[in-house]
Amino acid sequence: MSVRLTVVGIGADGWDGLGGAGRAAVAAATLLVGSARQLELVPESATATAAGARRLAWPSPLEPLLDALAAGRHGDAVVLASGDPMLHGIGASLARRVADDAKQGAGAADGGAELAVIPHPSAFALACARMLWAEQETELVSTVARAPEQVARALQTGRRLIVYATGSDGAATIARVLRTRGFGTSRFVVLEQLGGADEARHETTAAGWGDRAADPLHAIAIEVRADQGGEGLSLTPGLPDDAFDHDGQITKRHVRAVTLAALAPRPGELLFDLGAGSGSIAIEWLRALAAIPAATPGKAVAFEANEARARRIAENAARLGAPQLTVIRGRLPAVLGDALIDPGKPDAVFVGGGLTAAGVLDAAWHVLKPGGRIVANAVTLESQARLLTAREQHGGTLTQIAIAHAAPVGGFSGWRAQMPVVQWEARKPQERPLA
Repeated sequence: MSVRLTVVGIGADGWDGLGGAGRAAVAAATLLVGSARQLELVPESATATAAGARRLAWPSPLEPLLDALAAGRHGDAVVLASGDPMLHGIGASLARRVADDAKQGAGAADGGAELAVIPHPSAFALACARMLWAEQETELVSTVARAPEQVARALQTGRRLIVYATGSDGAATIARVLRTRGFGTSRFVVLEQLGGADEARHETTAAGWGDRAADPLHAIAIEVRADQGGEGLSLTPGLPDDAFDHDGQITKRHVRAVTLAALAPRPGELLFDLGAGSGSIAIEWLRALAAIPAATPGKAVAFEANEARARRIAENAARLGAPQLTVIRGRLPAVLGDALIDPGKPDAVFVGGGLTAAGVLDAAWHVLKPGGRIVANAVTLESQARLLTAREQHGGTLTQIAIAHAAPVGGFSGWRAQMPVVQWEARKPQERPLA
């Protein structure tokens, strides 16, 4: 017999702000789950119609309770969520778990959970209303349970952002991210207790906010302005080489743009970047996917044997707004075996370093998901020979990329060529189902 989960969005206005459906769901609850703050917003008398109704505050970490609720182990329950539960909220987390259980044969018909959601206006909607900003022209960035540095990828002059933050130091942390990246003059509006009786608005700049504390329940509206006439970095692949800290081991700008086009990032996909060097390919993969509206976030893992480079990759990722990049230090191809446990087989693999090491290309092909794409770049004759062999074994295409830049030649100008790059691109065949 299935259980029923109802997620009710609730704002800072509490019980008074709930509509009829939300009130009826809470009144009928036998188990009411929420944060301590949210549970306090619901008067004890509101659940008096349910004999023996009990309240349960989220533990830390909350994932085990989410799993138990989705599996139906707590029976019928009403879950309180901030604002719109399906916008960076508990509702979306529960929905994923219920769907996963259903795929594994533990859906509602097998004793799992049925899920219903009753939304409330989101903090994003309320913030846009207060700022008089069109929602479709404003980007939402949530740093709740995420690294605040991801705001950095959205820092382009003229953009409007609503940032979700947590804790009294949330606004100060976001202000620091802007200041350290040259956007201290950005308009910075901290909106506290949106929709509640104690709603407050504080307007300044990212530099002006400094380290001030905010109400723990707040969002930040940002109108991005670069210091000293800057514009910020584009989200189109092919960032300038000097956007990355590197020791020369970097896929150069124009080749990188062609490489990202060949890798063809798609929402929700996972990339393995082998011999990552500065991490430029993996970082641009994540930035490109983050720029797609309403898309499942992409993932990337950078593999690098050199300790200093591995550390530099993580620093580049944080500075450029891709702090979710996973960096694994180890020598190819041996390190690939352990990586398959979590996060699983990649949808795309890029081989930028270590091509001449024995077994690297074979291992890269082996870990690639059926139907996935592999791209490898080679400069030396020895590594290019490996790509020729790979094409003979697995098919695909070979392309030579030749780039030249104008440079002084005495009192004139001439073309100075980079070393040509040979690129192998192939797709792994889909597995055929057993007859």
